[in-house]
Amino acid sequence: QVELVESGGESAQAGGSLRLSCVVSGYHYYTRCMAWFRQAPGKEREGVAASRIIDGTTYYADSVKGRFTISQYDAKGTVYLQMDLLKPEDSAMYYCAAAISAVCGSTWSNPKEFADWGQGTQVTVSS
Repeated sequence: QVELVESGGESAQAGGSLRLSCVVSGYHYYTRCMAWFRQAPGKEREGVAASRIIDGTTYYADSVKGRFTISQYDAKGTVYLQMDLLKPEDSAMYYCAAAISAVCGSTWSNPKEFADWGQGTQVTVSS
């Protein structure tokens, strides 16, 4: 059974940092496109970052480039999202998602391409 479990969301001050974790079980993410999405109240779910695990290619939304970093720790089957220089507009529910490797390309930010999702972890950034 595939399971993605996120953690690490909490309240932070603007300019601060948080690291989100996503533990993947049920399959090895090596053949997957792993991504982080976020959704704020009243807004659509948007792609934040993605990683094609097999070759390490990464993708970022323009709004987070230079501030967020997606990475993985193979021994733990965990995908991370390091978030630095946080802004109030980063406040949202953050979701980990997995898709076939080929999704990591032009369609990486389309949530409809991702079959497996975690339950989400809340990030709140205050000014």
